[in-house]
Amino acid sequence: MSKRESLARYSLIIKKLRKRSATFAEIEDYLALESEVQGYNFNVSKRTFQRDRDDIRSLYNIDILFDFSKKVYYIDFDGQPEASERILEAFDTFNALNVADRLSKHIHFEKRKPQGTEHLYGLLHAMKNQVQITFVYQKYWEDELTERTVEPYALKEFKNRWYILSKDLSDNAIKSFALDRITDLDISKRKFTVPKDFDVNEYYRYCFGIISPNGHQPEDVILSFNAFQGKYIKSLPLHDSQRILVDNADELRIQLKLFITHDFFMELLSFGDNLKILEPQSLIDDLKSTVRNINNKYEE
Repeated sequence: MSKRESLARYSLIIKKLRKRSATFAEIEDYLALESEVQGYNFNVSKRTFQRDRDDIRSLYNIDILFDFSKKVYYIDFDGQPEASERILEAFDTFNALNVADRLSKHIHFEKRKPQGTEHLYGLLHAMKNQVQITFVYQKYWEDELTERTVEPYALKEFKNRWYILSKDLSDNAIKSFALDRITDLDISKRKFTVPKDFDVNEYYRYCFGIISPNGHQPEDVILSFNAFQGKYIKSLPLHDSQRILVDNADELRIQLKLFITHDFFMELLSFGDNLKILEPQSLIDDLKSTVRNINNKYEE
């Protein structure tokens, strides 16, 4: 059996069990049907299926468990729901791209630079083993390249970009570095200890994006969206703290508690006249000032 057939079979097994749990007989029937439809041989013995479970766990970090009381197999996502959802998203993308050569006229990719994901494995190794790393870094707003030696604490994703949250040993400040701006990554053998009180979820609890609070306190923000935009805000909340205050045919009003940073302000600007800021007054004033500056550019 070819590797392509094996990978395709893994995909079918995961697809089957994502929908609902199933007995081995049901999985067997499903694979037999797909064999006829696709013209491949996906049929497996129970022994081969057990090996497939191990391979799926190894390749995709997806656990297929067996419920002895119901005699069914199922995928367990209880341990880490967020990571598991992302794994399945990546799995779907992987399988879609596997057939992209045959469907190239039907797929349009976003044109963008690499995201630095080639560094992920090395960074995960450094964090797990708590060793310092050195790399060359270029800020978005500067041409100068600088060498950084840092203690990597955590990875953070924001708007399809990955960042490494680290303590910069040049000034002992915690900073985030975009992976797509990193080159010449070197993983040392110099050990460090992560502070016992550091928690990445707590660090970003009141953050929007990756800009750190810099000593400020989180603020209560109340936003009013028209009903159409509100549907999107409900389906994809702006922040974990989002709480709905009003939801009717005319308006969605929400409350957030976060640090008001440049990232957050730019996000609000992107909504245009679909949004009205109700609180705090300082944020309203900043928005008015920005709108005036924009108008002035067109009146010159």
